[in-house]
Amino acid sequence: MHQYVRGTFSTQYKATIGADFMKKVVDLGDGRVADVSCWDTAGQERFQSLGVAFYRGADCCILCFDVTSVRSFENLESWRDEFLIQVGPRDPESFPFVVVGNKVDMEGKRAVSQKRAMEWCASKGNIPYFETSAKKNTNVDAAFRTVVINAMDQETEADIANDFPDPIRLSTDDHDSQDCAC
Repeated sequence: MHQYVRGTFSTQYKATIGADFMKKVVDLGDGRVADVSCWDTAGQERFQSLGVAFYRGADCCILCFDVTSVRSFENLESWRDEFLIQVGPRDPESFPFVVVGNKVDMEGKRAVSQKRAMEWCASKGNIPYFETSAKKNTNVDAAFRTVVINAMDQETEADIANDFPDPIRLSTDDHDSQDCAC
């Protein structure tokens, strides 16, 4: 997330506690501009109950795992299921997800093959899959861009209309107006 929003990578590891939040305005190049609000929620089980507050209202989701950790890959299923329960989208089968296998720069330490990850994504409705390196900025922008475009492509006219509050109607009839001493 830091690489995507700020173009930075820190070698000092700090586990996410609860959630981290960042924003970025993205020009999609097709006349559309997206104001992207990113929430990085903690993957540790002890923080899972906090997800409810952050997931609600989400338009898309990036599920991230560490290609050097089989356990993090195996957790994708529960993260996806929990996210869908909390968000409750109209059509869970077409909700815009992207799966990211991170740390591909750690050559010789890979524990999850690209094939295995792609098979999992295919079994969940052909979720787009990206192998990334936040350290080397490999495919980071492409993964975020894909999930944002997929989310925007799913937005309907009704969704857009619901983003704006109902208009306030002002009457022009004299008997409805009140004098105002401003």
